[in-house]
Amino acid sequence: MTVIDFKVFIGQLATSSGETILPFFRTSLGIDNKSASDFDPVTEADRAAEAVMRRLIKFNFPQHGIVGEEFGNEREDAEYVWVLDPIDGTKSFIAGFPIWGTLIALLHKGTPVFGMMHQPYIGERFSGDSGSAHYQGPSGERKLAVRRCAALQDATLFTTSPLLMGGIDRAAFGRVQDAVRLTRYGGDCYSYCMLAAGHLDLVIETELKPYDIAALIPIVTGAGGVITTWDGKPAQNGGRIIAAGDPRMHEAAIKLLNDQG
Repeated sequence: MTVIDFKVFIGQLATSSGETILPFFRTSLGIDNKSASDFDPVTEADRAAEAVMRRLIKFNFPQHGIVGEEFGNEREDAEYVWVLDPIDGTKSFIAGFPIWGTLIALLHKGTPVFGMMHQPYIGERFSGDSGSAHYQGPSGERKLAVRRCAALQDATLFTTSPLLMGGIDRAAFGRVQDAVRLTRYGGDCYSYCMLAAGHLDLVIETELKPYDIAALIPIVTGAGGVITTWDGKPAQNGGRIIAAGDPRMHEAAIKLLNDQG
């Protein structure tokens, strides 16, 4: 079975999850905290959307595995595994900002081979299969391509928040921040999609989970970008992640991140 066989089904997952989430957005919904030491919110919308996607996957592909943020892992050693984050950017979601999205990834033998970010409120979909990446939304459909930017001094850098980083990582991030032209905070999954669309140059984050990043890898690489851990390894397991539109930018930023001097 090839990747192309799954594209229509992934679209169905996006549509169903979006229809489940939207009635909750900008309403007085219940919020639970998943963390004992920090604020890691989860809502009824997160749980309902993941439950809908899991039901569709199990009905259509019962032999496949599922890794999800809200309901754990099933058959994660299967040949094909779905990785789901029903609402990436829950903090923006509960504050009424539309800077969030549903992340859907398909792994084949552990490697992300297709990914989609769906923002149902705005009506945008970003998808990729590592060979190409595409946008579909209010402005039509188009192929995504990163922009070239050779020098850090000309770069735009995004991270969700440096407050999410530990002290050592925050200092490393600061070295890159000091070198670039512009740094902005916020974005979550949207930052990677805007990088793939050619609107920014770098995204640097830490402590990501597999469901935070797996769907975004084929989008970034399909658009011609580079995405790895800070030590240059594959990114699908999460951790400290760097994405760049230009390989030269990726190399220069990694050197600063790992500069022990």
